[in-house]
Amino acid sequence: MNNSVKLWSLLFIVLLVIPLIISIYTNFWGISAISVGLLFGFALQKGDLCGSSSMSEVLLFKDYSKIFGLWVAIVSSMVFFAILQLLGVVELAPKKFIWLNALVGGFVFGFGTVLAGGCISGCLYKASAGNINSFVALLTIPIGIAAVDYGFLKPLQDYLLQFVINHPDGKPLTLYSVLGVPYWVLVILFVIITIWLGYLLKKKVKENQIKLSKEGNSITRFITRPWKPWQSGIAIGIIGMLAWLSSLPTGRNYPLGVTHGVSYLFQVVVEKNVQVVTGKPKPVVQIQQTSQPFQTAESKPQFQSQPQPRKINFWLMMLIVGLLIGSFLSSKITNNFKLLPKPPEQIIISGIGGFIVGVGAGIGTGCVIGNIISGWAMMSLSMFIFGVMTLLGNWLATYLYLIGPRRAK
Repeated sequence: MNNSVKLWSLLFIVLLVIPLIISIYTNFWGISAISVGLLFGFALQKGDLCGSSSMSEVLLFKDYSKIFGLWVAIVSSMVFFAILQLLGVVELAPKKFIWLNALVGGFVFGFGTVLAGGCISGCLYKASAGNINSFVALLTIPIGIAAVDYGFLKPLQDYLLQFVINHPDGKPLTLYSVLGVPYWVLVILFVIITIWLGYLLKKKVKENQIKLSKEGNSITRFITRPWKPWQSGIAIGIIGMLAWLSSLPTGRNYPLGVTHGVSYLFQVVVEKNVQVVTGKPKPVVQIQQTSQPFQTAESKPQFQSQPQPRKINFWLMMLIVGLLIGSFLSSKITNNFKLLPKPPEQIIISGIGGFIVGVGAGIGTGCVIGNIISGWAMMSLSMFIFGVMTLLGNWLATYLYLIGPRRAK
C-alpha cells in the first residue's frame, strides 16, 4: 500500500469517526448521516453498483452480475430489517400503493437513467469520481424533481396521487399483508431463492472469471481493489440498517433514500423560504379558549401573503454530502478518479436525461435506492411496480439510444 492510498484511507477513517463522536456527545444525530453516507458512497463506488448500469448491461453484454448485486442489496436489507423489526427497534414503513405514480414515474425514471448515464445514486458516485456527464446530470436532476414537487408538473402529480389503494386495515399494501404471512417468513424464502440464484450465476460466469493478483495482505486488497457487485450488495444491506438506526432519533422512519436529499440540497441553494428540520417535531400543545374577545376591524389578524417555508430534512442532506465524499475518497484509494472531457453532444444528452430522471423520481416518489432497494426490501407492492417499470423504461432507452445506433452502423 503506497503512501497516497494510506493518506486517503486515513482521511476516510477520520471523516467517518468524527461525525459519530459529535452525534454521540451532542445527541445531534443528523450529523451521523455523514458517516452513513461515507460508507454508502464507498460501497457504491467500490462495486460500481449503479441501478441503471445493472439493468442496461443485461441487454448490452448479457451480464447479470450487477443486477444480481442489486438483488443482493435488496435481500440483505430484508434480513437486517427483519432483525430490527423482531427486536422491536423499528416499525416497517412501506410506501402507499400509489400504483399510477409507480407506473408512470417508474417508466419515465428508467428511460431517463440511460440518457443521464446513471440513476440518481449512480450519478452521485460517478460524478465524485470525475465523470463530467454525471456531474451535468446532477445539475438537472433536482430541477426535474422540483418541476413535479412544486413546479409546472405539480397538477399532474396531485392528480396521480389520488389513485391510491390501501389494505382493508388502512395500511399500505405489501406482499406480506396480501398473503397474510409474517414478514420474516417471506424474508427467509427470499434468502433461499437468492442463494440458489447465486449458485447458478457462479456456475455461469466461472469460465470467464478473471483471476486477480493476490499481492498484499487481505486488508490491502479489500481497500484498494474493486468489489464484486454482490459484495457491495451485502454492504449496502448493512448500511441500510445503519441508516435507519441513524435517522430514527431525528424523527425519520425510513432506511436509505437519495432522491429527496438531492432535492433538498438544491432547494437550500436556490430557495430562501426553507426550514431545515434537524430533529423530531415537538408536540403541539393546544390551549382551549373559554371566551372570544371582541375584535375590531383593526385588531383582526391579517393574512400573510408569504407562503409557508418548505421543510428540508437535514439528515437526508448530510447523507448526500457524505455519499459524495465517500465515493470521491473511494475513487482516490482505488486510483479510479479520472476527470476526462466529454463530447458536447453527450453532455447535452446527459443534462436532458438528468431532468427526465428527476421528473420520474418525483412522480414515483423515489429512485433505485429509496423505491427499489429500500421499497422492495419492505415488500411494498407499489414499489414492485415501480421497479418493473424502471426496468422496462431502461431497456427501451438502451435499445433506442445504445443498441439501435450500433446496429445502424
